Amino acid sequence: MSKTVVVGMSGGVDSSVAAWLLKEQGYHVIGVTMQIWQEDASAEYEGGCCGLSAVTDARRVAQMLDIPYYVMNFRQQFKQHVMDYFAEEYRKGRTPNPCIACNRYVKWEALLHRSMEIGADYIATGHYARIQQLENGRYVLGKSATADKDQTYALYSLTQEQLSRTLMPVGDYTKQEIRQMAADIGLNVADKPDSQEICFIPDKDYARYIKRQSGRELPGEGNFVDQDGNVVGRHKGIIHYTIGQRKGLNLSLGKPVFVTEIRPESNVVVIGSNQDCFTNALTAKQINYMAEEHMPDSFRAIAKIRYAHSGAEGLVERVSKDTVKVTFDEPQRAITPGQAVVFYQDDFVLGGGVIEK
Repeated sequence: MSKTVVVGMSGGVDSSVAAWLLKEQGYHVIGVTMQIWQEDASAEYEGGCCGLSAVTDARRVAQMLDIPYYVMNFRQQFKQHVMDYFAEEYRKGRTPNPCIACNRYVKWEALLHRSMEIGADYIATGHYARIQQLENGRYVLGKSATADKDQTYALYSLTQEQLSRTLMPVGDYTKQEIRQMAADIGLNVADKPDSQEICFIPDKDYARYIKRQSGRELPGEGNFVDQDGNVVGRHKGIIHYTIGQRKGLNLSLGKPVFVTEIRPESNVVVIGSNQDCFTNALTAKQINYMAEEHMPDSFRAIAKIRYAHSGAEGLVERVSKDTVKVTFDEPQRAITPGQAVVFYQDDFVLGGGVIEK
């Protein structure tokens, strides 16, 4: 009897081809699109991984592939774990990654639970990553076949249970190959562009969204200070800034300056030179370690500090049960609280956590 897999279908080319590949492999495939924020006024926006076009395009693909298709409502989970979290992190002067939270709590935890309830054996997505089982029995994420599309960074927080019940069929292919497959089988999403922005803030105006979403008073104007603590200007509120930022500071100091630190407790934004943005160490919490049941006291790894970071070698040391310190061999630019640090070794993910400082 064939295994049943629920494929999260965003209406994009990757998840559409994932559904086709799994059907070709003999699985009983069920297509599902997650409704997560579309009741908002911004639902008129058509793009992104979960805009209005997602349901229309995914339903068309499901009809063409002759697979059952459903729309599932996960608005409550998305609001709590992604939208509220995003706004609160910015209020604290941090820069969150909402896609990581969405993957962990919505695309996996909520969807997997619902899928198991209806009798599925697995869930699947169109992510560019591979799931591997090590000799010790633990599941880890392996990098995809194409480095420029690899999405393992945003998936580091998946649990062993989630990984053991997940299929990622597009991880073995390049984006070009996936688009070609879609064209060959006649899928109308073959040339659909990739989404780039945060789906629930399509206009990219984070500050306006946070003001609306928060429902309470936000931190107002405060002081820009230099590395010595001297006041050099006024900022418009810490939610408008992130570490390493240069544009939009509106400071005329006769030289380029960058945000080097945000201090929410005093409502201060510290600025300095580009060189001041570099540091060789960070502390991270909320560690999810995949490779072993118990994380080693110390280990060397390639650590990525943001999605587009190429990764850098360093030493990871456990400070407490849920806290690590990472010391890089070379200083890294704009290490940002709220972002994730993800540890790699031999092209697979060891684990990761949330940067604290």
